[in-house]
Amino acid sequence: MRSVGEAIRAALLTADPTAKAFAARQVARDWAAGRLAFAFEAPLPDRPARPDHPELLPPGRMPKRRRGGSERGRIALWHALAHIEFVAIDLALDMAGRFGAEMGPGFVSDFLAVAADEAMHYALLARKLRTLGSHYGALPAHDGLWDAAHATRHDVAARLAVVPMVLEARGLDVTPATLERVRASGDESGARILQRILDDEIRHVRFGTTHFAAVCAARGETAQILWKSLVEQHFNGAVKPPFNDSARGEAGLPRSFYAGVAS
Repeated sequence: MRSVGEAIRAALLTADPTAKAFAARQVARDWAAGRLAFAFEAPLPDRPARPDHPELLPPGRMPKRRRGGSERGRIALWHALAHIEFVAIDLALDMAGRFGAEMGPGFVSDFLAVAADEAMHYALLARKLRTLGSHYGALPAHDGLWDAAHATRHDVAARLAVVPMVLEARGLDVTPATLERVRASGDESGARILQRILDDEIRHVRFGTTHFAAVCAARGETAQILWKSLVEQHFNGAVKPPFNDSARGEAGLPRSFYAGVAS
């Protein structure tokens, strides 16, 4: 029987975006159906395979995306979202494959489910771009999300603290305003996509907070204290308001966690 570690590695090394999305969903289905052994002998790559396009630029060199209702502005918005969700496939796969042996089958199930969700989100956004006469890869993007994952590859607590509990939680803050702007422009199909992503991301952050709490309990650490320490060590950025306190609370991330590190 093929191992789940081998299947995750193969998906991470798939460069084509459509094929990667399909591979991630297939790994999740095979794992849920019991067709993959709980084994992680296959080493994971330091960086996942990427397509030739989009061109990846340092965050500081990214062109500013103007808000507004122009066709170019709409394409830039949906392209940026598609890139986030594409990279999120690899973030979830790597989480399951890199820390699954340590954390157990339930952890693997949760983050493979996240990978499948992110693959579906990417597919919806790629289709949205096509309806606008564009495609994923048409504009440059940056790799800051994967940089955060690479920097925390040594410790599951650090990875959980930064990726679901900072980066994905930020999506809970900014998506509602984007959704309302899209809806106000008359784009109801786009609003439905964003609502689906927001609903799923609450669950994804909750997976992060739940497993982070379990790691803290096993290590005899106080969750809030350790989270703040890890964020200060490993997150190269600011935890900025405004915060969507209701969505964060639903995801198990109360204001008491992030108030002390918010800038």
